Amino acid sequence: MDFFDRPERTDPPRRLFAALERTSASFARLDQALTMHPLSSAFLFRFRLDAVRRQAGADGQLIEPWHLAALLEGVRLRMDPYLSIAERGSIFEAARHALTLHQWIAQPDFDQEGEIQTALQAIERVAARSSPLLGAAEAAYEWLANGGRRAPLRGALIRYWQARGVLRQPVPLTGPQALMGDIPFDRSSWPPLLLQALAEEAEAGLDLLRDLDRAWRTARTALGKRRRNSRAVQAIDLLAAAPIISAHTLATRLDMAVSNALALLDEFQSAGLVVELTYRSKRRLFGLAGMARMRDFVAPPRRPEPGRGRGRPRLLAAPLDPTTSTGPPEIAHPAALPRLEFDYSDLEAAMAAADQAIRDTRLSLDRIRIAGGTEP
Repeated sequence: MDFFDRPERTDPPRRLFAALERTSASFARLDQALTMHPLSSAFLFRFRLDAVRRQAGADGQLIEPWHLAALLEGVRLRMDPYLSIAERGSIFEAARHALTLHQWIAQPDFDQEGEIQTALQAIERVAARSSPLLGAAEAAYEWLANGGRRAPLRGALIRYWQARGVLRQPVPLTGPQALMGDIPFDRSSWPPLLLQALAEEAEAGLDLLRDLDRAWRTARTALGKRRRNSRAVQAIDLLAAAPIISAHTLATRLDMAVSNALALLDEFQSAGLVVELTYRSKRRLFGLAGMARMRDFVAPPRRPEPGRGRGRPRLLAAPLDPTTSTGPPEIAHPAALPRLEFDYSDLEAAMAAADQAIRDTRLSLDRIRIAGGTEP
């Protein structure tokens, strides 16, 4: 029999090659879009929160974006009164798990750093005989198959992408969807699934950057000319960095009175530049308008319907919106827009304060867990 008549040797692993091609293209597009982008730091902060939420969901600790963002703002969650104590506790446990994962990828402690370095060495040892993406997928399989933990592997992958020149910034692309419970885990089928999950995650990151870029430029352009001492421009920059923000947080970051910060946010809301995510009297939360992922959480909280018993209501199919766009628009070319200066000093201070808020919230949830409580 001729060699080319034996399909088991000549047919290429098409699914693996297709996944590798898609992942390479997705990583390249995201890396190119982030290069020299004025909102790269704001994107990384937002995307890390999205990433740890997806990672927590893959670990069996699902948490809504709204719950996680509200906890970081210090808001007491208003949960469904029909939830049991165990269900309420599971929400805080999911938040604690997500913020612990954030520590692994953003600021690991001494012990976590040691585990990440061990995982990174394992990846480099296996991936040295292959291309970066394919080698990382094979190394991830071997690490998990040998009983390695997920958290250090995720931290090691983020560093590996930078070390091998795949990405120039520490974008947390770890493919958590490949670790869901119903995904087959064997040497032949799992690496392509991981590559597909990485590609989807990179594509989601590019969508987030597009939304953020468009919303920020629209808001900055709508401000027009302001007084030299106006804080409006800095406020828009901070809104781009944080998924949600309160008047108290904005006032702290801009060193201004809370009443003035609230007046500024109300002005932005009247102009359609921001949306209010809560309808509370004490702790109002706002977010930059135009963010696609935020529109699902802008509606007022659902109230119990009179006369309806306990349990979830039936899911009714929502009518299709004929005006909905079929795909994300492209990022506008910089030459087509007026040059917008970005104040990186304000952004760096905001990022430091946001990271501190994450650490404080994680420690608070740890104390609640130790004390056996369910609510802050």
